[in-house]
Amino acid sequence: MIQQIEIILKPRPRGFHLVTSEVVSQLPKLPEMGVVNIFIKHTSCGLTINENYDPDVRGDMESIFNHLVPENQPYYEHTLEGADDMPAHAKSTMCGVSISIPVTKGKLNLGTWQGIYLCEFRNDGGPRKLVVTIMGE
Repeated sequence: MIQQIEIILKPRPRGFHLVTSEVVSQLPKLPEMGVVNIFIKHTSCGLTINENYDPDVRGDMESIFNHLVPENQPYYEHTLEGADDMPAHAKSTMCGVSISIPVTKGKLNLGTWQGIYLCEFRNDGGPRKLVVTIMGE
């Protein structure tokens, strides 16, 4: 079985946001065993899996990415959409735009301390669209 759906995440401010519950609540019944691929249809945000317990991790991730890719650099040419735009594209490339998660016994098989992050790199990115491809039996 292969199934594909589109999910829209509510708008969030810039930062790393735990969205596991929002994603899972919009999924159809999952197969007993398989894999789910989640792809974000944007170039200024990303997806990753990381710590789902301590919110300090999300704040630290934001600080790390901002340190690695600062705004207002004189060598940026793509600047018409705001100071946060070009850094958002670079951060999206670093983070990635898709994740794959195994499905076991009809549920996402994440580790105890793992959660799905929306990595929002724009100050006002708006709603974000995900394509979820479910493969399994």
